[in-house]
Amino acid sequence: MTTANVKEVVRQRYGQAALQVLEGGKSSCCGTGKAQPLGACDPITANLYDSGQASEIPEEALLASLGCGNPTALAELKPGEVVLDLGSGGGIDVLLSARRVGPSGKAYGLDMTDEMLALAEENKEKSGVKNVEFLRGEMENIPLPDNSVDVVISNCVINLSADKDKVLREAFRVLKPGGRFAVSDVVTRGEIPPDIRRSIELWVGCIAGALDENDYLSRLRAAGFTDAGIEPTRVYETSQAREFLTEKGLDVDRVAPLVDGKFFSGFVRARKP
Repeated sequence: MTTANVKEVVRQRYGQAALQVLEGGKSSCCGTGKAQPLGACDPITANLYDSGQASEIPEEALLASLGCGNPTALAELKPGEVVLDLGSGGGIDVLLSARRVGPSGKAYGLDMTDEMLALAEENKEKSGVKNVEFLRGEMENIPLPDNSVDVVISNCVINLSADKDKVLREAFRVLKPGGRFAVSDVVTRGEIPPDIRRSIELWVGCIAGALDENDYLSRLRAAGFTDAGIEPTRVYETSQAREFLTEKGLDVDRVAPLVDGKFFSGFVRARKP
């Protein structure tokens, strides 16, 4: 697929997810393409936020979450910091970040999908949080000035970009010196047969283009980051995708030894010197 095609498919898919939440209170699970009640997307999107965090935000923000991690819990946000969430969706991580940085800080959410932005604005109003601003745009061209952000977060979105190097360069550009890159994303480990990789990626991330962990780290360094590292937070096993992979015509028992433990949600961290 071309870059333009990838963007359009992602835009349509996430726009549909936002509309499902607005109209029926359900989210569209990664991998299934079907509307599911909250919590039915295990093992990828379920149980990422504890009850304390869930109580801080509107239910619609949780329902619209299609992430694979919890960057706000791992980013060690401090009062007064400015945070940017790439691909902010319904706003869950933006609202949580805004509470962490407090009134003296600010949280930006960037999304290219009008429906998600509309949902995020609704969630902002319901939450009562004031130090939040949602921006329309693409993470390959962030509409913020150089050296304006303390922390860049994202939740299972960078894998959707067809130009990840540009995303990383843009994240580096908007970060202040000493700023932190603190992202949850789908990552792979080791050699994976191409046909199996495509099927697992579809299950894990819908339109995923997950990077190998070593490739991810190399790209971060090429963008100028230092102290880059990836910490696995949730490892996926083939048995968890049995129904989906069987529908794709794959022999799950044969495939399992080739991919088990090679796809995972990871916390990707780096620093701008």
